[in-house]
Parts: sequence; structure tokens; C-alpha cells
Amino acid sequence: MNEISRRDEMSLSGAALRGAPWKTAAVGGGAVAAIGWVFSGFDNPAWALGLGINLFALIAAIGAISKPDVGDRVTRQARQWSLKHPWKFALLPAGITAVLDYPVQLVLDDEGVFGAAWDAMWHGALVYLIAGVLTFVMQGKARPSQ
Repeated sequence: MNEISRRDEMSLSGAALRGAPWKTAAVGGGAVAAIGWVFSGFDNPAWALGLGINLFALIAAIGAISKPDVGDRVTRQARQWSLKHPWKFALLPAGITAVLDYPVQLVLDDEGVFGAAWDAMWHGALVYLIAGVLTFVMQGKARPSQ
């Protein structure tokens, strides 16, 4: 019986994200949102903020697992688990993206409740794919279980 519940998987993903570079993620996401807003001609703040939120979640996720041997014992073990289960780990950053992006799309975009949900879901799916692939590529950093 080596299977764990979905709740435990989310707890492990959350523990792995505990040591994420949140300041770097916020600065990176904010900078990309500002640059995107400027390059869109100040016409589409929802698109720019959505892009910033996506980058925020990706920087936090990849930054958290990039150093699996740093942190306390629980964090190290959670990061090792994340590197061994990249697609399960990527669910939490994708969910964070969708939850943060929904109100932005709802308030700043004129697509209504369902259109905002659709956009937030697709942004979350994009983060899931990118975070999963990058975590999969980084699996070589995971030490064998002892």
C-alpha cells in the first residue's frame, strides 16, 4: 500500500513550495506584467496580469524544486517527492494560477463569469504543462531513496 491520497499529494506539493523564492517570483511576475501591459499599448491589462501570474507560479514552482537538498528535513523530502512525481506536483502551481487569474479575468476582461473561468482554466493548464515538463527534466537532481 504505497499509494497516498490526493490530499496528501497536495500537502507534499505545498511543503515543497514552502521554500520557494516568493520575492523573486513576485518581482519576475510583476515585471513581466508591467512590460506586457506597456507592449500591449495599455489596452489589455487582463492579458498582461494573466501573463504575470503565470510567470509568478512558474518561478515559484521551479525555484522551489531547483535545490532539493536545501531546507529542513520535511521540505527536502517533499521536494524529492515532487521531483519523482512531476505531474502530481505541477497540479498545485496550476491551481494557484487558475485561482489567482480568475478574479483578474472576471474584473478586467469583458467575457463574463464563464469566459473568465475558461481563460483562468487555460492559464492553469498552460502552467501545469510547463511546470510538469520542467520538473520532469529536472528529475536527475533527485537523490535515490535511502
